[in-house]
Order: sequence, then structure tokens, then C-alpha cells
Amino acid sequence: MFNTAVSKVRLHLKHSFDRINNEKLKKKMLQAIPFWIASVITGLIAVIYARLFLMAENLTAVIYKQHRWYLFMLMPVCFFVAWWLVKRFAPYSRGSGIPQVAAAIEITGPRSDQKVNKLLSIRVILVKVLSSLVLAIGGGAIGREGPTIQIAASVFTKVNQILPAWWPKVAKRNMIITGAAAGLAAAFNTPLGGIVFAIEELTKTHFSYFKTAIFSSVIIAGLTAQGILGPYLYLGYPKIGDLSGFIFLGVVMVAIISGLLGSGMAKVILIILKWKSKFTLDREHILYIVLCALILAGTAIFVNDSILGSGKNVMERVLFTSDKYSSWYAPLLRMVGPVLSFTTGAAGGVFAPALGAGASVGSLISGWFHLSDTNTNLLILAGMVGFLTGVTRSPFTSAILVLEMTNRHNVIFQLILAGMIASLVSILIDKHSFYDHLKIQYIRNLNEEEKAENAPKLNSAVQSIDSEPA
Repeated sequence: MFNTAVSKVRLHLKHSFDRINNEKLKKKMLQAIPFWIASVITGLIAVIYARLFLMAENLTAVIYKQHRWYLFMLMPVCFFVAWWLVKRFAPYSRGSGIPQVAAAIEITGPRSDQKVNKLLSIRVILVKVLSSLVLAIGGGAIGREGPTIQIAASVFTKVNQILPAWWPKVAKRNMIITGAAAGLAAAFNTPLGGIVFAIEELTKTHFSYFKTAIFSSVIIAGLTAQGILGPYLYLGYPKIGDLSGFIFLGVVMVAIISGLLGSGMAKVILIILKWKSKFTLDREHILYIVLCALILAGTAIFVNDSILGSGKNVMERVLFTSDKYSSWYAPLLRMVGPVLSFTTGAAGGVFAPALGAGASVGSLISGWFHLSDTNTNLLILAGMVGFLTGVTRSPFTSAILVLEMTNRHNVIFQLILAGMIASLVSILIDKHSFYDHLKIQYIRNLNEEEKAENAPKLNSAVQSIDSEPA
């Protein structure tokens, strides 16, 4: 029934556009329509996903306040279910989603559809959402922003795939890149961040080839989200004014420390994932998952519950309340949480957790020097930029994201400075970004799977040749 409806829509569109005499106008319009449709769908999904994710985190908070000991039962079950959904239905929906998008962009070609479909598809969207929501209910220290990027890229890819044969061809790579940019813009309500992310993190071709598509898609996806949620800021308007003349020294210090910690956290995750790749039995994975859940639950109950969740509550607390200064262990908790949650193999991103960890670093260092609220807020924002840059190695994307989340344009130079310094010092930990390492691993896994799938066919062909009479 669905296919019949799609066929009718295609036929009506063809008749309508056949009446347009200007061939150049017709081609441009036809090439633009898939981007517009996919952008609206992306905006709608981003809004629904954001609301569900918030409900999941709120549910965890209620359980913690009223029956905190239930975490010892809830978290292992949720962590296991989140991992099982990924393993059973869509293995490439695990983790953040940004490395999968980067891998899809790199391998996209005439003969790579099967590989790309493993990374970007409707199945991936469903499993990504379900797994991350279950993990969030279980208190996992994950974010929804990376997953939204993979979801958006999947939407754009699917829209491109269902175009009829007579439709002017749209480059698959451009659709994926544009989808990722639209997804980030809709997730954070940061249109400039989406554009800069596409340029800095994803593009390998000249930006001018598809800049119109990215601009229009980011605008439409963002406006769709705003049409439902309103013109919101991801965080709000922290007070930043009357800054000390020497505050740039604090920015430099925070950038160095947060950049090293961000890169260090990413390195630890990669080491654990490499160690886990040697597991040969499901029970080994399950044992690790349960152990991670119990450690998180025990830390939340006996130490501090800030280890749970995406970290947005930490950012809001230090930026907008009088409780400005974090304890010495706060950055450690905000690093341990994502490490244990991400390495379970369930779906969930590190964007928001990285920002939360960076906010803790800036808050902690501000407390050392007893800075004023406005100076503290600047160091918190610098820490967010520095830590995220340490993970992603995308200083301009990190600076623009934090700038747009808070609408504090008067400190743009300080935030860019923090991103640049963090990017430089991160090289001391690892020369490559977290996402680059994972992208390479995904591509290697896809190639190995392709070889394994083709091996029986090759053996069959060899046997048939051998069996032929001479």
C-alpha cells in the first residue's frame, strides 16, 4: 500500500514538472526538493527524539529521588537491553553515529550501497532511538546529538534512494553531508554550528559544490524544530560582562586542561573498545555491561549522582545558579560516566557529555581562584569548547556550537582561542580524533564482512569450475 502511494506521488510530480518549459529551472527545483523534504522530516524527528530523551532522563531523576536503590536493578537491565537491541537488529547503530556518517561519506560510490545501508537506514534510525532511550532511562551518561546526526543522514539517504529513475541525480555524498549538518542544527538549534560542522568535520570536496543545499537544509530543519519547540536556546543566556583584563590567562589554562582531558577520555574509550573486541562470547560482553551499570549506580548512590545523564543539568547548574564551583571529583565523574556508558556498545553520543565534563573543568578552576560569576561563566564556556575540541578536534565547530547555545557573541574570540589551544595540546595525547579512529574501524569491519559474505560465493564458483569435465 505504501509503495502504491509513493508511485502515485511520483507520477503526479512527473506530470507537473513536465509542464515546466525552462529545463534549467526544472532541474534545479527537482534537485532541491529532496533536500527540502528530508529537512522537514529531520526537524520533526529531532523534536520528537529530544522530547523522548528528556522524558527518559526525567524518569531516571524521579527514580533516583524516590527509590535510589532501585538503580542497582534498573541500570543493569537497561544497559543490557540497550546493547541487545543494537547487537540483534543494527550493529552499526551503536555509539555516537558521527563516525558512521563519516565512514558512509568516505565509502559512498556506485558499488557501495550495501555497505552504506548498514550505516544509514530506517532500521538504524529505529534502533538508534530505542537503544539510546533505554540507556538514558538507565542513567547512561550519553547524549542525543550524535545519534541525531546519524538519524538525519539516514533520512536524507532514504529520501535519495526512493527518487524515481527520471529524477535528476543528486550525489549521495552530498545528501549524507547535508543530512548530518541539518541533524546537528536541529539537535542543538545551532544553524551556524551545523554548517561549520559540515565544512570542518565531514567535507572532502569543495564546499561551493553543495553550499546551497546545506544552507537551505539547515534552515528548513531548524525552522521545523523551532516551529514546534519555539525559538529556544539549548542552554540559555549566562551573564558575561565586566570581565577581568587577565581573564584570557584563565581561558588558556582551562583550554589546556580541558583539551588534554577530552583527548584523554577519548583515548581511554578507544583502548577499552580495542580490549573488548577480543571478547568471543556474548557472556563476556554481558558481564562487562552489568559491571559498568553497577559501578555507575554505586557511584551515583554513594558519591554523587552527577555521574548520570547527558550532563546538561551540570551545565545549567554551574551557569545559571549560585552553585558555581564544582568539587575536585566532578570532572572525573563526568568523564567516567561517558566512558562506562559508551563502551557498553549501546547507542548514545558523547557531544553533550563532553560539554558537561568541560563545564565541570571550567567551574572547578574558577573555584580555585574564587572568580566572580561573570568570569566563572566565561571559563565554564571555555571548558566546554576545550573538552569538546579534545574529543572531536574541531575547534571552530565547538566554539560556534557553544556560542549559539548561549548567544554570548561578545566572547567569540575567547571561545575560538580556547578551541585552538585545546586542539593543539590534544595532539600530545593522540594525533587523530576520536571519530577518525572509529570511522577507520567501521570501514575495516564493513570490508571484513564483505569478504566473509563473498567467500562462499567464490568457493562455490571454484567448485563448479573444478567439477566441469575437461
